[in-house]
Amino acid sequence: MLNKEMEVIIDSTNDGMMAIDKDGCVTLFNRAAELITGFKKEEVAGKHVSVFFPETQLPEIMAKGKAELNQSQKIRNSEITISRIPIHAENGKISGAVAVFRDVSDLMNLSDQIDQLKEMQSLLEGILHSTQDAISVCDEKGIHVLINPAYTRLTGLSEKDIIGKPVTVDIADGQSVHLQALKKRKPVSNARLKVGKHQKEIIASAAPIIVDGELRGSVGILQDLTEMKKLSRELMLARQIIRKLEAKYTIDDIIARDPQMTNCLEKARQAAETPATILLRGESGTGKELFAHAIHNLSDRRYKQFVRVNCAAISESLLESELFGYEEGAFTGARKGGKSGLFQEAHNGTIFLDEIAEIPNSTQVKLLRVLQEGEILPVGSTRSVNVDVRVISATNVNLEKAVEEGRFREDLYYRLNVIPIQIPPLRERKKDIYPLVISLLNKYNQEYGRNAQDISPDALIHLQNYHWPGNVRELQNYIGRAMVNMKLQETILEEMHLPKFFDSDSPENASDLTVNKERFKNKMTLEEGMREAERQIIRDALKANSGNRTKTAEALNISIRSLYYKIQKLDIQ
Repeated sequence: MLNKEMEVIIDSTNDGMMAIDKDGCVTLFNRAAELITGFKKEEVAGKHVSVFFPETQLPEIMAKGKAELNQSQKIRNSEITISRIPIHAENGKISGAVAVFRDVSDLMNLSDQIDQLKEMQSLLEGILHSTQDAISVCDEKGIHVLINPAYTRLTGLSEKDIIGKPVTVDIADGQSVHLQALKKRKPVSNARLKVGKHQKEIIASAAPIIVDGELRGSVGILQDLTEMKKLSRELMLARQIIRKLEAKYTIDDIIARDPQMTNCLEKARQAAETPATILLRGESGTGKELFAHAIHNLSDRRYKQFVRVNCAAISESLLESELFGYEEGAFTGARKGGKSGLFQEAHNGTIFLDEIAEIPNSTQVKLLRVLQEGEILPVGSTRSVNVDVRVISATNVNLEKAVEEGRFREDLYYRLNVIPIQIPPLRERKKDIYPLVISLLNKYNQEYGRNAQDISPDALIHLQNYHWPGNVRELQNYIGRAMVNMKLQETILEEMHLPKFFDSDSPENASDLTVNKERFKNKMTLEEGMREAERQIIRDALKANSGNRTKTAEALNISIRSLYYKIQKLDIQ
């Protein structure tokens, strides 16, 4: 029997202890053993050990006379480690055995949690090191405890400069977002600061770290504003390039109900399937550019570049270098290293040459070479460059007459006119006016905040009776002006909403150029009057020539480029 002092010591240990005598009966069962096994000392004392622990190996230990140390075993739902040791009497004979065991379930759970935390830490470190955003973490007192490599690259400050120091140490100008987040216990976003050795402009955000309602610190993210500005500029440039290279319209964007127009669309579909050169013919405003976009998007070059060139809008001296590029030193002001031309940009894609009749003779020769040989010769170069480009050209000029007059090369005419598509003017396709109007109503509803759904029969007849010298472009502008006259709640475009046409009897549009005296009286300066008169002369000339700008320029005895400039300057629709 144990004395009282020894019993107290054994009961105070965290290890369970159980001993049996040579007959296998339990002689020792301490308090820790009770907690681990769920049995009371009074229950097991004096009973054979197998009654309560059928899987016990203590009798085998007595038989073998050898100890077993740190073995794993399950008791109830607990994982324990157990050591079994035989007890030797003074005469050397085995008189019993003792088992010392400990519940390690909590330790194993704790070990698993530690492993998980280590994995999480490794994951977080991987994220912090791989992200391009600069990240810093501070404690609840505003002291830096963690930064990532991106932070070092951005600020030029090392961990030695930052860790353990106040969050203001890196700020050259502005207020710390960490301190604001700690004070408000709320996130702070998009603060502009200057940080680091080089006082870099940044955008900073921070959020408090709150665990179980207790403020533990703050995490901040810094983004380089200088880099963002650079990326923004690059994005704007990319958008400009895309606008230039992208064909925006498809065949579905062309509205056609009139048989003449549906025939043109069918011809465009057939032409798109071939690599042949296409010549789009028609008056100004008929939609030649839409056809060029649609043909490109129907062709097998749809995923390549689409380059649009208005040959009349580029001065003769620059047109050749813009189309074919130039070598360094080719002329005064030439860019160092030279410049690739629009034909090179359109390689494997499509180039749309609008106003083709306006290109000068010298450029016509080079264009012919592209069409015949598939190669260009940059200005100032002796070495040709091969290009694979689908050419779509457009004109509102009578090219046959231009050939007769020697203004346009006959051989180039035949090369361009492989597949001609004649787009009819709006006055010859009156069936298309109604669907065009409905489409324009939907478009301008978005822009003007209107709710127009349809046009009244009287208003439609009014539109169909007009001859539309400016074609669809004029119709677009006209419907836009008409919708301005509508009230927000009105859904039908009525005749009263329609503005007067330029050829109406109103004083401001009279063809004889007489101007109502009241308009000048104390309201119009001489310069304004001359501007108004010039605007009216050009309008009348355009009307007289059915919107043909080349004929209009000839009638006014000015160059086509001067006419384009004046149309834009005087806002002539």
